[in-house]
Amino acid sequence: MNAFLWFIMLIINFAAIMLAYRLFGKLGLFIWIPISVIAANIQVVKTVELFGLIATLGNIVYATSFLVTDILSENYGRKEAAKAVGIGFFALITMTVLMQLALAFIPHESDFSQESLKTIFGLLPRIAVGSLAAYALSQTHDVWAYNRLKARRPDKKYIWLRNNASTMVSQLIDSIVFTFIAFAGVFEIKVLLEILLTTYLFKWIVAAADTPLVYLARSWKDRGIVE
Repeated sequence: MNAFLWFIMLIINFAAIMLAYRLFGKLGLFIWIPISVIAANIQVVKTVELFGLIATLGNIVYATSFLVTDILSENYGRKEAAKAVGIGFFALITMTVLMQLALAFIPHESDFSQESLKTIFGLLPRIAVGSLAAYALSQTHDVWAYNRLKARRPDKKYIWLRNNASTMVSQLIDSIVFTFIAFAGVFEIKVLLEILLTTYLFKWIVAAADTPLVYLARSWKDRGIVE
C-alpha cells in the first residue's frame, strides 16, 4: 500500500508543478518552492516502510524543489533560480518562528490540538536547522552546477545531463547534511544510516523521473506557451 501511495504522490507532485507553470508561468514555480519546503518539513516527521526499507516522508515533495530550480535555471537563468532558493529560506524560517510562537501559547482546557502540534512541530527547530543547512549547500550547488554545465553544453539535447548530474550530486549533499543534523541521537545508528540511504535513493529516483518535465518546460518556453 505504501509503495502505491508513494507513486501516486510522485505523480501528483509532478502534475501540480507543471500545472502551476502552465497556469502562472514563472510565478507558478516560485509559488511551488514554499509549498515544497513547508510540506516536506512536516511530512519528514513521519517514518514509514517503503519497499522493505525504513524511510521518512517528504522526500518526493522536497526533491521537486530541485526540479523547479532546474526549470528556472534552464528557462530563465541562474539569477531566477537563486531567487527561488531565497524564497524557500524565507518560507521555512517564517514557518518555524510562527509555529514555535503558536506552541508557546497556553492552551485552553477545551483545546485538543496542543499535544498533536507539539508532536509535529516540537522537532521543527532541529529539523529546520538541518533543512536550512542542507538546503543552502545543496541548492547552491545545484544552481551553480546546472548553470555551469549549461554554459559548457547549452544545446537542448543535453538537458538530461545537466539536470541529472547537478541534481544527483546536490541531493547526496542534502541527504547527508540533513539526516545527521535532524536525526542524530533521535534514531539508533542503524536506522539513521538506513534513513540516509533511502532518503537519497528516493530523491535519486525522483531526479531521474523528472527529466522529461524539464524538456517539456523548455518546450513550452520556446513555443511561447509560457512567458
